[in-house]
Amino acid sequence: MNLNFRFAIVSDPHVALPHTIENSKSPFHLIEISIPALELVFERLAQANAKIDFLLLTGDLTHHGEPDNHAWLASRLVRLPFPVYVIPGNHDIPVLKSNHQSIGWTEFGHYYQKSGYENPESLYYTCEMLPGVRLIALNSNIFDAQGNQLGRLDEAQLQWLEDVLIRANAHQELVLVMVHHNVVEHLPDQSNHAMGRRYMLDNAGELRQLLARYGVQLVFTGHLHAQHIACQQGLYDVTTGSLVSYPHPYRILEFRTDARGRQTLQIASHRVESLPAWPDLPAKSRQLMADRSYPFMMRLLSVPPLSLPQPLCEEFAPFLRYFWADIACGDAWCDFPQFPPKVREYFQSFSSTNGNGQPMIKDNNITLELHAPR
Repeated sequence: MNLNFRFAIVSDPHVALPHTIENSKSPFHLIEISIPALELVFERLAQANAKIDFLLLTGDLTHHGEPDNHAWLASRLVRLPFPVYVIPGNHDIPVLKSNHQSIGWTEFGHYYQKSGYENPESLYYTCEMLPGVRLIALNSNIFDAQGNQLGRLDEAQLQWLEDVLIRANAHQELVLVMVHHNVVEHLPDQSNHAMGRRYMLDNAGELRQLLARYGVQLVFTGHLHAQHIACQQGLYDVTTGSLVSYPHPYRILEFRTDARGRQTLQIASHRVESLPAWPDLPAKSRQLMADRSYPFMMRLLSVPPLSLPQPLCEEFAPFLRYFWADIACGDAWCDFPQFPPKVREYFQSFSSTNGNGQPMIKDNNITLELHAPR
């Protein structure tokens, strides 16, 4: 099938109306810019030259699942001149049952019936967005018996997913999957790291195997607040950074089929560079991230695999002020020659480029070569 289309991705916008913003500051993101930043992106995507066929929002739509924030966003999305498809992030349904602050698990779909959730009773869905193009939107938020939130796909959803994939294969559809938690590791040993595993789907391996079995090549995620593209078992996990966190990105993607039937996905990353109250937004937010990074870096140095003693953590942490900002920006080369060899090698492993500066997989702007659906 000759598929050619264009779409956009915005992730983790953390929408917060002024009266829902808490006094406490988030360490690495600017909740106060959520609505003006999102409005600017909507304005750009609605311009005639954008020509997008649809928009994906890959979770953490709201600050903390506040009813007013969900209501504002839902009403705003239906006024856009293109279809929008959403999924919940951990911030959108942080509690099983609604409380004084947040909506409950069963309420999410009712807000977004015009953004994918035609059946509001289910937190996952599928739809044919364009002829021959199928979206599978997964829910990676469940709760255990004690009411704790987990990042996992339950067995019922996995069985439903396989049924959908079987039908999609039978019709030779291109399948795009979106889920909030990461499916492929974007950080070294992310699934096992004390700080990284919270951003991974608990049963990511099971999902990867299922998607590989049916030839799925593209999954779009959020949650990590970083620009990064990783590949495993032929599956590309394109994670997009948070709109309210440095570098304030969004993506525009073009799927193309050439005359010989070869298929590619061209990914272009864009940024919100300026807002009325923030004329130099990226520079200011990068510096804020650096200024607030010390506790984060102290913990990273102290937990396995480094497990450094407190004095060394205190010595090394100041050199890492901009470390996470560089990771979040994508296409990073991380090298700290002043560190001992093993510590230096560990931080080099976070790089998106090798020691010669050559990208392994570019994180911001790249064309992925794909194979035709089975």
